[in-house]
Amino acid sequence: MQEELFNSQLETRNSKPQPVTCLGIEFPSDEARREHFTNLLRDRLRDPEFRKIEGFPIGSDEDILNLSDPPYYTACPNPWIADFIAEWEAQKPEQPEDSQYHRKPLDVEVNASRNNKFVNAHSYATKTPHEAIMRWLLHYTNPGDIVLDMFAGTGMTAVAAQLCGTPEPDFKAQIDSIGEPVKWGARNVIVGDLGVAPTFIARNFNFEDSHESFVREVHSMTDKIENELGWMFKTKLHNGQLGDIVAVLWSDIFICTNCSEEFSYWDAAVDIKSGTVAAKVTCPHCGSVNDKNKLARAWSNEFDEILGATIRLVKSKPMVIIYDHGGKRFEKEPDEYDLDILNQIRNFRIPYWVPKKEMPPGFNTEQPRRSHGLTHVHHFFTKRNLAMLSCAWSAATSERTKFLLTSLMYKSSVLCAPLMSNYFAEKKGKPRGGWIGKERSGTLYCPAIHSEVMLMPQVSSRARSVFISAGDGSNSVITTQSATTLGLPNDSVDYIFTDPPFGANRMYSELNYIWESWLRVTTDDNREAIENPAREKTLGDYRELLLECFKEYYRVLKPGRWITVEFSNTKAVVWNTLQTVIGEAGFVVAAVNGLDKKQGSIEAYTSSIAVTKDLVISAYKPNGGFEERFQTEAQTEEGVWDFVRTHLKYLPVTKQHGALLQFVPERDPRILFDQIVAYYVRKGYPVPISSQEFQIGLSQRFIERDGMFFLPDQVAEYDRKKMTTGELKQMSLFVSDEASAIQWLRQLIKEKPQTFSDINPQFMQQLGGWSKNEAQLDLRELLNQNFLCFDGKGPVPEQIHAYLSTYWKELRNLPKDDPTLVAKARDRWYVPDPNKAGDLEKLREKALLKEFEEYKKVKKKLKVFRLEAVRAGFKKAWQERDYAVIVAVADKIPNNVLEEDPKLLMWYDQAVTRLGSVTSD
Repeated sequence: MQEELFNSQLETRNSKPQPVTCLGIEFPSDEARREHFTNLLRDRLRDPEFRKIEGFPIGSDEDILNLSDPPYYTACPNPWIADFIAEWEAQKPEQPEDSQYHRKPLDVEVNASRNNKFVNAHSYATKTPHEAIMRWLLHYTNPGDIVLDMFAGTGMTAVAAQLCGTPEPDFKAQIDSIGEPVKWGARNVIVGDLGVAPTFIARNFNFEDSHESFVREVHSMTDKIENELGWMFKTKLHNGQLGDIVAVLWSDIFICTNCSEEFSYWDAAVDIKSGTVAAKVTCPHCGSVNDKNKLARAWSNEFDEILGATIRLVKSKPMVIIYDHGGKRFEKEPDEYDLDILNQIRNFRIPYWVPKKEMPPGFNTEQPRRSHGLTHVHHFFTKRNLAMLSCAWSAATSERTKFLLTSLMYKSSVLCAPLMSNYFAEKKGKPRGGWIGKERSGTLYCPAIHSEVMLMPQVSSRARSVFISAGDGSNSVITTQSATTLGLPNDSVDYIFTDPPFGANRMYSELNYIWESWLRVTTDDNREAIENPAREKTLGDYRELLLECFKEYYRVLKPGRWITVEFSNTKAVVWNTLQTVIGEAGFVVAAVNGLDKKQGSIEAYTSSIAVTKDLVISAYKPNGGFEERFQTEAQTEEGVWDFVRTHLKYLPVTKQHGALLQFVPERDPRILFDQIVAYYVRKGYPVPISSQEFQIGLSQRFIERDGMFFLPDQVAEYDRKKMTTGELKQMSLFVSDEASAIQWLRQLIKEKPQTFSDINPQFMQQLGGWSKNEAQLDLRELLNQNFLCFDGKGPVPEQIHAYLSTYWKELRNLPKDDPTLVAKARDRWYVPDPNKAGDLEKLREKALLKEFEEYKKVKKKLKVFRLEAVRAGFKKAWQERDYAVIVAVADKIPNNVLEEDPKLLMWYDQAVTRLGSVTSD
C-alpha cells in the first residue's frame, strides 16, 4: 500500500521561513505571525462577552485555537475584521473627484462548470461555481474593493475574489470576449458562515500551506496505519498471497413476512446476470414476494466499547470484496480468512481518540437512527474504517491533513452506496471490481446495501487533489458566526454576494455534524436560518432570522452599491419569503435572472414565480442623496417620480438570451408601481398617487418602448439593440388567478384587439392551473372591469386602427370613421389609453373594495375569494392606518395563500409591526 502520493515530484515550497507582514506588523515567519495572533485570540476567548456573540460555536478554547489560523481564519467570530477593512480602505488607490460608481444589473451568460478542482477536492451540500461568482465580482467591483459573503459555505466567494487576480487563461479569454470592460485584479473579501465545517473547508481552499510538511505528514500517517492496522484490510488470494482490500459491499438482513426467516437484501434483490435491482424482494426461503418498505430488518445486540454499553444495530453481512492485486482490481466472495479478520476486528479495542458524540435530533438524523440504530457519530463507520480513521486522525496535526481526512469521511462511512448502475454498465465478463461507491450529497440516508470503501487507498489518491488554494489568502478573512450580528462598521462594504439557506432544502448543521465532531468544534444551530420540523423551526422562524441577516447586510453595504442573492427552492412560498425579506431590509430589487448550475449559465428570468431553477437576484441599496431627498418628498408626488428616475438608472436596459431580445419585466409600469408601493409602505408613508395617476404620469415623464419605460439616455441604447436583434420576445404568462388573467388578456388584446368570441376559446385553454382558493371570474366580467370594447360609435380607437391597418391592406389610409373600418373594428376589445382609463379603474376598485367589505364581515376562514379584492382592501386599510383590519382579514386567509403572495405578505408584515409598536408604546 506504499503508493506514491503524487505522480510527479512537485517543487517544494515554503521550505525556508520568510518574513511576513500582517495588519501592519512585520514577523520573521508565518509561524511567528500565527503564534502572535493566537495568543491574542486566546485572551479574547477568556472574555465572557466575546462568547456571547450570536452564533459562537460550541467548543473549548484550545480546540477553537487549534482549528484557527488567526487573524485570517478563526473558528469563532473573527475580532480583526474591522482592522482589515480599515487597512484595505487605506490601500485603495485615490479616485478622481468626478468619478462616480455606477453599474447596471449583470445580464449575460457565463459558462462555469461545477466540475472543477475546488468542487471535487471536498464534498459539500451546495456549491456555486467560483467562476460564476467571479463574473459578478468583475462586473460589480474593482480591484481592491471589499466583498462580503456571510452565507459563504465553503468559501467560493473568497476563491473567486482571489482568482480575479490570477484567472485561468481560458476563463479570462471567455470574459474578455464578451466585450464588457472589466478590471482584473484581486478583490478583498470577508467570508463567514454559522457552520464550523464550511469555514474550515473555506480556510483550506483559500490559504497556502507548506507542501513539504504536508507530504511528510501524510507519509507518516499512512506508515502508521499500515504498520499498526495493515492486517485489517488484507484478503487472501487464490494463490495464497495477500491483496489489499479496496472496498467491501455489505447487505442489510431482512425478515420475511411470510416464513419469518432471515435473508440478505443482496441475495433477494440483486440480479447480477441481468444487471438489475428488483423493485420487489423475493424471499430465497419461501419464494414470497415482498415490498422492501414493508419488510422488517433483523437486529442484533452488540457491546459498544466507546460508549461502554450494549447497543442495538441492524444485522448486516459482507457480500463482495473488491481488492487490488498487481495494479488491477478484482472481486470475490468473503471466505474463511475474511470472516476471521472481521472477527478479530470485532474484538479489537481501538487505542486512539474517537469522538463520543450523539447525533442531534433532526430531519436528516432520523432515518439512520430509526432504520439502522446509528445514534452516535462513530456508528457511521464500520469498526475497520473507524479504527483507520482514528489512527490517521491521531497523526494529523495540520489543517491540510485534517482537511484531507474530512474529505474522505462520507465515502468511508456506511452512507456510501455502491455504484450499481455504473458497475452493470461497465462490467463485461469476469468481475473486475467496478462497484466501489459514492457518498450521497445533502443527506444522511443509510442504504440497505452500502460500500465500505477502505480509507487507505483513498488517502493516496485524494492527497493529490486536496493540496490546492486560490492564493496566499492575504486578501481574505474568514469568520465563524451568525450573519445577524456582523460587528462591521456602517457603510463599509463595496459589494455583497450571498447564497442563503433555501428554506428546508438542506439541513446544514446536521449534515456537517460528523465532520465537526472530529474537528472538536460544532455549530451553534440555534441561529440557523432554515425550516426544520424536527427542531420546530417554522417558515416564520426562517423569515425572521433571514430578515435580521439582510438588515445587517443593508447596514454595512455602502449606499448605491449592489447585493447579489443566489437562491434556489422548489416552493413558491420560500421564494416569496425571500423577496419580502430583501425589500423589508431596505434593498430595492432591480433584476432577477436564472442560474443553471449544471452549465453555470445566467439566463434571463421571465417567470412570475421561480420554483424550477436557481435565481440570481440583483438588488441595490439606495444612494444617500436619494434617501435624504425622500425625507422631504415622501408625502408629495415628486417623491414618486424621484424614486422612478433613480430606480430606472439601476435597471437593465435590455435582456437577451441567445439571439433573442427579451422583455424587461422590471420596466413594466405595473411592476414599477408595485416597487413604489413597497418602498413607501416599508418607509411607513401612505402612497400619494393612485395606480391610474401613476401610469398617466409615467407616460408624460418617461419614454415608452414596447410596454417598457426608459430614461432619455437609455432609449438610444435600447433602440440600437433592437435594431440588431430584431423582434422583442414577450414574457410567457401562466394564468393562475385574476391578476395573471388580466396580464394575459392585456398582452393578448394589445397585440391583437379581438372580439369576445375570438378571446373566449383561447382564455378557456389557460384555466387549467387556476388556484383553488381564487374565485374564478367570468371572462365578460374580467373584460368589462379592465378593458374597453368598441361599440361602433364614433371613430375607431387608435390601438384597433393600428392593428387593422397593419394586417388588412384594404383598410390602410382610411379615416378612423370610415364605415368599412368601423364595421371591421366593432365589438373588438382593446387596452384603454392610460389617460382615458381612469373611470374604468375607479369602477373596478369600487367593486373590489365592496367585495373586501364582505370579507371583513365573515367570521370563518375564507376558502374561495378574490385575491385582488384582498390586495385592494389591504392597500386602502394601510392608507387609512387601519392595521387591525389587515391582520384580521389575513387571519381568515389560508396560510399558504398569504405566504405565497409577496404583496399580501408585505402588507401583513408591516401591519403586524405597526400594531406591535403601538402596543409596546
